[in-house]
Amino acid sequence: MPAAFMGHGSPMNALEDNRYTAAWRAFGQTVPRPRAILVVSAHWYLNATAVTVMSRPRTIHDFYGFPPELFEVQYPAPGLPELVDEVSEAVKPTWVGADADSWGIDHGSWSVLRHAFPQADIPVVQLSINADKDLDYHFVLGTKLAALRANGVLVLGSGNVVHNLRGVDPRRPDSGFDWAERFDESARDVMQHDPAALSRLRNHRDYRTAAPTPDHFIPLLYLAGLAGVCVANGGTRSDVFSGVRR
Repeated sequence: MPAAFMGHGSPMNALEDNRYTAAWRAFGQTVPRPRAILVVSAHWYLNATAVTVMSRPRTIHDFYGFPPELFEVQYPAPGLPELVDEVSEAVKPTWVGADADSWGIDHGSWSVLRHAFPQADIPVVQLSINADKDLDYHFVLGTKLAALRANGVLVLGSGNVVHNLRGVDPRRPDSGFDWAERFDESARDVMQHDPAALSRLRNHRDYRTAAPTPDHFIPLLYLAGLAGVCVANGGTRSDVFSGVRR
């Protein structure tokens, strides 16, 4: 299976038809049908590494201040409880917890998946982001997830390369600030040429502005890890789809 990073942007993308949602639909129509989808979402950020194991994960509306119709969206995909064993085996000796009731499918997942896989008939499992760990931990964990791809699991990172809500200027819908453009292009260049170096972007002059909290940047590290393994095994970086956008 391929792997992907999606900049999920506003939750309103779940309801809209735009160039981003069109790209997500095209992705879903292009890739082979997955046995399951493992999502590393920026919105499951806690002090542990865990995997959802419920057979019917709930749709989580983890936001506020949006129109009522957004809160009515449901993504009733099944779970795949046994996938936790495959994840645990792949990432040894890292400990992975099994979450049976506290989480589900958050908007970092379903806002993308309802366009990419609108039938909601493919099992969806989420892998939490461990907030206690540094960037290198997440990159290494990403390399270990490569074994899942050989078993039909689509690994999907969902976040944003640049995520600074206080820095948003609604008067600039089609352009970014210089600092955002610089960091975005640096991330793109690293992913295309040396994904193993992605964690070094924490030293980039614009990192603190582009990613004042690391939660939305970290999912890209999992794709960087997968891309590095792919190249080491004789593949090309194009074998790992990286839909990098601000």
